Amino acid sequence: MILFPAIDLKNGECVRLLHGDMDKATVFNTNPAAQAQAFERQGFTYLHVVDLDGAFAGKPANAEAVDAILARVTMPVQLGGGIRDLRTVEAWLGKGIARVIIGTAAVRNPDFVRDAARRFPGRVAVGIDARDGKVAVEGWAETTEMKVADLAVKFEDAGVAAIIYTDINRDGALKGLNIEATLALADAISIPVIASGGLASLADVERLVQPDCAKLEGAITGRALYDGRLDPQAALALVRNAEKSLA
Repeated sequence: MILFPAIDLKNGECVRLLHGDMDKATVFNTNPAAQAQAFERQGFTYLHVVDLDGAFAGKPANAEAVDAILARVTMPVQLGGGIRDLRTVEAWLGKGIARVIIGTAAVRNPDFVRDAARRFPGRVAVGIDARDGKVAVEGWAETTEMKVADLAVKFEDAGVAAIIYTDINRDGALKGLNIEATLALADAISIPVIASGGLASLADVERLVQPDCAKLEGAITGRALYDGRLDPQAALALVRNAEKSLA
């Protein structure tokens, strides 16, 4: 179980949104690279980064901030937002991003995802963001009629490294992860699933280390870390102890 701290980039700053609304952004750190370094010092081993402006623009928009993060940390970084073509995938991976996350393009052009996953084994993930069970795209600005599982199964044999499933209604709202929907998705596919959206407290981490969640690759935590609701040492200790008990 990997606990991924999240850095969402808007105008070069580290922010958190409420329900994915760009007009409801709270700036938590004007220096994303320093924030990334702080997460690494706390003991986190894998960083989740989203270029929010890029998700809306359809192309990278916070490259300078991402480059600064990569220069400051040694832990692997997965990045999403505005990744819509192979040239962008290749550029980010070439810069040192461990894994790219393809969201909107996975809906619009699933063949692109398959091609990228084939060319870069283990380094391409799909981000599925859902509002009331329906897939949202374009930085969550548009909700489609496609169901989450229907999109996920399209990539079953594509070599996708992971599916990052976000419940938009819970994202940034500190309402707790949607474990039921996340596990249902994990049961429907063989691709590893990462839970995202709403992780609020140590109770969520305690739920994640229960046996039925062992099938999940991990979970992403954002606002709860920034506002102090989630103690990083306590959360990471829970994860480590759970892994020891399974060993």
